[in-house]
Amino acid sequence: LKRVRAFAHVDDPLRHEHYRELLTRDSQRATATSALEARLAKMLRNSLWPDGGGFTSDAEAAAALQQEAAVRAEIAAVVDISFEAARHVSLGLEGPLADVPLRVHAHYQREEILGALDFPRNPNSFREGVWYSSEHNVDACFITLKKSEADYSPTTMYRDYPISPTLFHWESQSTTSVESPTGQRYLSGSSTVLLFARHEQTDEFGTAPYLFLGPASYVSHSGDQPIAITWRMRHALPGDFFSIASAVAQ
Repeated sequence: LKRVRAFAHVDDPLRHEHYRELLTRDSQRATATSALEARLAKMLRNSLWPDGGGFTSDAEAAAALQQEAAVRAEIAAVVDISFEAARHVSLGLEGPLADVPLRVHAHYQREEILGALDFPRNPNSFREGVWYSSEHNVDACFITLKKSEADYSPTTMYRDYPISPTLFHWESQSTTSVESPTGQRYLSGSSTVLLFARHEQTDEFGTAPYLFLGPASYVSHSGDQPIAITWRMRHALPGDFFSIASAVAQ
């Protein structure tokens, strides 16, 4: 029940439909019928049990949730309320990422993002601001715009901010050099870069979700360790996010 708050940001039709179906049906199917459905189920389970919950399989976790009818009803109600308050129209990914259940301009907790991209471990083991998924050839960048010295070390106080609704300034990890394989992926465009950003680390419900800004392409860079990169967003930032983010940056 303490994890119900982790569903207070669901704001896209895909999750709303599939989360409700998983939460309200009388029995759980043994296997998902598609990769998309399997990832959505993983996103839901990650939200409930970031540490894996002590289960030995996804099926065991699903069975445990199935036994808790009252909890499922509570979460389904929160998902409904959250979706009804959605403010942005969400957009699907295309091409090789069409089966990844992330929608541009929707909000996600880190656990959901990692589940959608097939992170191989429990999500609470992830401590970095970036993750490269070799399976999807995706560099996922997790960005907190307003950083507190109490929560971030001097080497992780990166300067990340929107330059315009379509351009974003971002700094790589302090250990990433231009010549490194990671740096070369960023600068050559050989991977798909996905940006996830939030204004602050926490909100009224606890850990703040990220807004999925969408795919980004390389424009220019300067410096080394960290590399300061200007990204061009495939989709313009929502106006309200850009306004608040610009104020935070100032």
